Order: sequence, then C-alpha cells, then structure tokens
Amino acid sequence: MQPPFGDFTATYRAMDVPELLPEPVVGALENWSSREAAASVLFVDTDPEKADTAVFCEVYAVPPELSANCVVVAAKRGGESTLAACLALAHTRVDVNTTVRKHLGARRASFAPTDVAVGESGMEYGGITPVGLPAVWPLLVDEAVTAAPYVLVGSGRRRGKLILPGWAFARLPGVEVLPGLAG
Repeated sequence: MQPPFGDFTATYRAMDVPELLPEPVVGALENWSSREAAASVLFVDTDPEKADTAVFCEVYAVPPELSANCVVVAAKRGGESTLAACLALAHTRVDVNTTVRKHLGARRASFAPTDVAVGESGMEYGGITPVGLPAVWPLLVDEAVTAAPYVLVGSGRRRGKLILPGWAFARLPGVEVLPGLAG
C-alpha cells in the first residue's frame, strides 16, 4: 500500500493493525459513525525516536503543510478547568491566548501539563491524535486542516503516524472546524 506522500517503509489501513494503536484510537476507529472516514485512515510505521515534527518531516520527506499537531489545552473559568484539543497544520501555531480562550469562554487558556494530557487522553506524549480523544473534550480543528487533501497526525503513540483525508477530520465526534484557529 502506498501512502499519498512521504517516504515510509510500511503502510497499512489503520483498522488492520489494532495491535499497533492504543485502545482509545482502536475504539474510535471501530465506533466512528462515518465508516468511510474510518476506512480511509492509514497507519505508517515510523521510528519513535524521530517523532518530533521537524525531525520527522525531514527524515520521512513529509511537507509540514501536510502534517498537523494535536495539542491539549486547559481552559479555566472561575474554579473550573476544561480540557480541549486543538489541531493545526505543523507550519502554523494554535492561537491559544485569544481564539481558543474566547471560543471556550474561558478567562485563561494554556497548554495542559504533559501528565494531564497523557493521563486524560490515554495516549503517549508526542503522539496525541484527534482520533480517540475523550468524547467530552471539545475538538477544535483549524479550517486549513480540513481543506488539505491528506494530513498526517500522531497515532496515539510515538511509534507510527496516521494519515487521513482532510475532510475526515470534520467528521470526528465533537469536532468544531474554526477558521483562524492557527496562523
């Protein structure tokens, strides 16, 4: 199987390799209401030591404009804290302090502490993906992600990545596609 971009030695349909994915991702693929979207997800096997975006893109010949980062944000208002995930193309940055904060109606917003993001998502740091996040989290996706033909994201582990058509991100549960989320 050939991926739509990149230089990978092994590519599979993600639903065919559940043993390579964390449970939240497997569950999301199995229960995704858009069967077409779930079936479109590819898994590319990669070296976990090269999982960080800049190194990964260079080693595997992935254009940054076809790679996205999923970050977990903690939004606070009063005494309550809400976790949300934000997905933006790798060559951009999520506007946490203005766009995310205002959209979530928070007084303050910042990147969630690593232990919180990992513990609450059930995924590894450096591999958090929008596929399989807790259903109660808002999932904010920059409009540019959904407009891309294909986008590479984490697999939930540092080993391996997922490649999805851009349109599939708009069909994830709880997703809100926002113009200007990143710049």
